[in-house]
Amino acid sequence: MSVEQVIALVSALTLAILSPGPAIIATVQTAFAHGRQRALPYALGLATGASLWCIFALLGLAVVFRLHPQLFAAMKIFGGLYLWWFAWGLWRASTEPLPDAAKGASKGFFGGIALNLSNPKPALFYAALILSVFPEPMAPQRQALIYATCLATELFWYALVAVLMSTATMRRRYFGAKFWIDRTAATAMALLGLMLIVKH
Repeated sequence: MSVEQVIALVSALTLAILSPGPAIIATVQTAFAHGRQRALPYALGLATGASLWCIFALLGLAVVFRLHPQLFAAMKIFGGLYLWWFAWGLWRASTEPLPDAAKGASKGFFGGIALNLSNPKPALFYAALILSVFPEPMAPQRQALIYATCLATELFWYALVAVLMSTATMRRRYFGAKFWIDRTAATAMALLGLMLIVKH
């Protein structure tokens, strides 16, 4: 890969990761509510789940979605329902006392993978990004290098957000406004789920 291609790939992916979406909202809320011990593996799971869409895009899943739009529609509905379920959990948690920061830490990584795999749109994003930056046919070694670059970018940003948002200062601020932060995060997650279902 040329330097220009790496810069274009990493820059576009960074903007996509940090834009307000289900995964980044979930990372921030988990860091606030549960601390670094649970948020970091969860964030790494989110990064890994997102990177799997890169593999699917490289293998041509986006083409399958274009050829069978009903499959993409079904995946969107499933993903939207999953986000609603996630939002309902946040909404209920807003009135409950904070759990132990380490509770559920062993499940965080796989929960992160599940959340990011619930939204099929990253497959199309990755397909569009890869085709625009690398329009020529690619050998398996180059595909592996692209995936490694995307995975490293995903891991870096999700881990950084989880670590920064789980600092003592940020968590103290969260504790003082837990109800409103949780309800806002739940509402945002529910709206994102609705948009995933109804938006073409």
